[in-house]
Amino acid sequence: MRVVRFLGLCLLAIYLFLDLLYPTAWSELFIYNLIATAAIVAIACAPHISDRIAKPSVGVAVSFWAFGSAVTSSSIFFSSTNVTNTVSNILYLLFYPFAIIGLPRVLAAQRKLSLIELVDSSIFGLGLSTLGSALVIKPVLPHFDGNISETFFAIMYPAADLILVCVVIATVAMQGYSRRGLVLSIGVIVFALNDIVYLWQNINGSYVMGSILDIGWVVGLLLIAESFWQPGIDSKAREGINPILISISVSLSATLLALIAMRPDYFPRFILIPAIATLALAFARMALALTQAKNIGQERLLARTDELTGLPNRRRLVTEIDAFAQKEGALLLLDLDGFKPINDVHGHETGDKILQQVALRFERALPHGALLARLGGDEFGVLYEGGHESAVEIALALRATLSYPFHINNQEIQLGVSIGVAKNTGEKDLLVRADNAMYKAKREGLGVYRL
Repeated sequence: MRVVRFLGLCLLAIYLFLDLLYPTAWSELFIYNLIATAAIVAIACAPHISDRIAKPSVGVAVSFWAFGSAVTSSSIFFSSTNVTNTVSNILYLLFYPFAIIGLPRVLAAQRKLSLIELVDSSIFGLGLSTLGSALVIKPVLPHFDGNISETFFAIMYPAADLILVCVVIATVAMQGYSRRGLVLSIGVIVFALNDIVYLWQNINGSYVMGSILDIGWVVGLLLIAESFWQPGIDSKAREGINPILISISVSLSATLLALIAMRPDYFPRFILIPAIATLALAFARMALALTQAKNIGQERLLARTDELTGLPNRRRLVTEIDAFAQKEGALLLLDLDGFKPINDVHGHETGDKILQQVALRFERALPHGALLARLGGDEFGVLYEGGHESAVEIALALRATLSYPFHINNQEIQLGVSIGVAKNTGEKDLLVRADNAMYKAKREGLGVYRL
């Protein structure tokens, strides 16, 4: 495995040796292209990447680049034509879509990203693309006197490089530091910078095939392949991109749009695309965050609400008891008498209707500010703030609400209730004392019992 990992580096050393001492067209055609092939093999054999998309995608990307390099190198032996140049350019360009798909998964292998994380990384990447388009691409944009093919490829290469760099950096920012992320970022940046330098030399007519510039591409590919062998942080990925970086990306895009409005001819018009996309995603992100916040609020409300009666549930009551320690009042626990036979004889649907009507009667009998909760089954609880004597009076009033029968499906059903009243003393045993009082009232048939 070590041989596979460092084969590309050994081939690079051989190529440099031959290029410096015995430069031949054969080394340019065979050994140079074998370096890219070695990078493909290293990617395929890397042991640390378990993601099923990362290896095939990046392997195919580098393969397209290697085929393009082989077509270009063959022009040393055969005269170069417009068809040959176009074919090689297309092959080189096909490197980018597969690399953009695969390289982020090298860092985030098998991690399921949430929608808001994807939006955040897109905002960050587009923001960097906007800035890079203004500062990097504009100075090297050529003028090819109407040659559509050359102009297209001259713009697409740096634009695709910029997108690739931004996607990788955005993923690194979201995942956090790792050796894999560092090596991959360096490799992608070296590859992209080499494209920019090549474009600059090509514009000025100073590029020569076989020069030291050609080394940059294969060095970038070897670093990308090496990143597959480095440890990552797949199992402890961070929560997402720092909000400060997102704010900076949005601010940069807004600033560039303002500058374009004031100086329309200073920046290339295509900068409008990533700038507007960044702001549009920022608004979408804000709407998404508001929706998530609303959903979280609803989930919390549902988590503390009884589904059948709509009353607060036991969790809500226990939470309120914790905040009730320093207040004067009492806790009332109510357990229905004779409810189980109703379920057995009339069915659970009738039992549910009874519980809903019981909850409604109890609510009407309670003063404003008292908290009524269904604790589960046929048990209810009331948290009342006030004097102990008035709490007992409320208990008697609640018991009186069940003194007349319920009418369900043309059937008359009678129920009773046993109530335990526990005075709040500031101790943490309020629920226990109320429970004991309720069971005493039920066992001895007292109706209401207070502690």
